[in-house]
Amino acid sequence: MEKLVAELKKIIPFKETTVVGDIVIIAAKQPQMLVYAMVGDITRDESRKEEWWQVTMHLLAIPLQTVVWTLRTPQFTGDEIFTMGGEGRFIQAVRFDPPSTPPSGLDSQQQHPGNKRNRGLRVVK
Repeated sequence: MEKLVAELKKIIPFKETTVVGDIVIIAAKQPQMLVYAMVGDITRDESRKEEWWQVTMHLLAIPLQTVVWTLRTPQFTGDEIFTMGGEGRFIQAVRFDPPSTPPSGLDSQQQHPGNKRNRGLRVVK
């Protein structure tokens, strides 16, 4: 599991924190999976003395599924590989940076969101 996480960290820009609305990568050893999920909610698990969180995630796969896992902060922020049912798991939020350059083919007027030419859809005949 450590080798997989090291490889993921080389190719994917990860965030240091995880908040509601973030897209995370979930890696699991058994069943073997690598899937994206959107964090739907993070609430304190009041049934425990220590700091644990109920993390609701919507798996972005077919079929769509919602899971709620009880995790500590280092477990859902990528600081710690953890186990569930004796099998390794890893979760960390992905950082989506805006592109540093506009897509090719757009002239300078089309690049600015306030420009009238770039508002919504238009009919082309």
